[in-house]
Amino acid sequence: MTLLSTRPAPGASLPPAEGTGTARRAARRRAALEWVAVHSLAVAAALFFLLPFVFVLLTAVMSDDQALTRDLWPHTWEWGNFATVWNTPGFLTWWRNTLLYAGLGTVLAVGSSIPVAYALAVFRFRGRNLAMMLVIAMMMLPPQVVVVPMYLFWAKQLDLAGTLWPLIIPFGFGNAFSIFLLRQFLLTIPREYTEAARIDGCGELRTLVRIVLPMAKPAIAAVALFHFFYCWNDYFGPQIYASENPAAWTLSYGLESFKGAHQTDWNLTMAATVLIMAPVIVVFFFAQKAFIEGVTLTGVKG
Repeated sequence: MTLLSTRPAPGASLPPAEGTGTARRAARRRAALEWVAVHSLAVAAALFFLLPFVFVLLTAVMSDDQALTRDLWPHTWEWGNFATVWNTPGFLTWWRNTLLYAGLGTVLAVGSSIPVAYALAVFRFRGRNLAMMLVIAMMMLPPQVVVVPMYLFWAKQLDLAGTLWPLIIPFGFGNAFSIFLLRQFLLTIPREYTEAARIDGCGELRTLVRIVLPMAKPAIAAVALFHFFYCWNDYFGPQIYASENPAAWTLSYGLESFKGAHQTDWNLTMAATVLIMAPVIVVFFFAQKAFIEGVTLTGVKG
């Protein structure tokens, strides 16, 4: 009897092993399910944060009769609501005051906090840890605790009630939160850079300006954004010091007055809200990379 060889001829392809195709299909199916599970959670989280903004925007372009009804989609797009809000008497004044408060306050807070943070991060002196504890204690102190003596000082002693200067001037003496974040970032900068600058003859001020500040741009950007957002959204401070003078109102406080004057016009109230939120969202959108980088790096070293 002649035995036939079962080996394939040279150059012939091997047939697929039994079950290999089924295993590959199962692997692809498993990967697809994992992708859907992971991204569905991300999409759900994104919708959780975005839906309130979508609701505000859609309500802002509705008519007076449709706002806050069961119809969530505008029948007619009333873009003129934004023009109506913009032309409201006092709205431009609120904008100007808010830009002054947020812009000048941010510049003063960052500019005065950098030298203090540099000293706490680089210098070695007696009482350094105590000074840092005082900075942290100031972060924990609620502003409501000192509002009465501070108001008496600014209103009675300096006669600055009805203005925003009692809110802006203190930023020129440092901000505890800004000092803390900047100090945490400066600790991550290797000391070899500052020591090399001193060997080359640089003084402390020149070392700070020429060596440290360029390396600390992410932290400075994060601190500036934090402070700008705080001033832009601040309601408590303008209510205490500027409520008696409409010419000194900010957007956050003026929105409360606008809402009271348009209690039934929710479309106009939402349009005003969109106009107030838009600058903050735009600023964060363009500066989010530096903001996230600065926040991430400030906690690397304690």
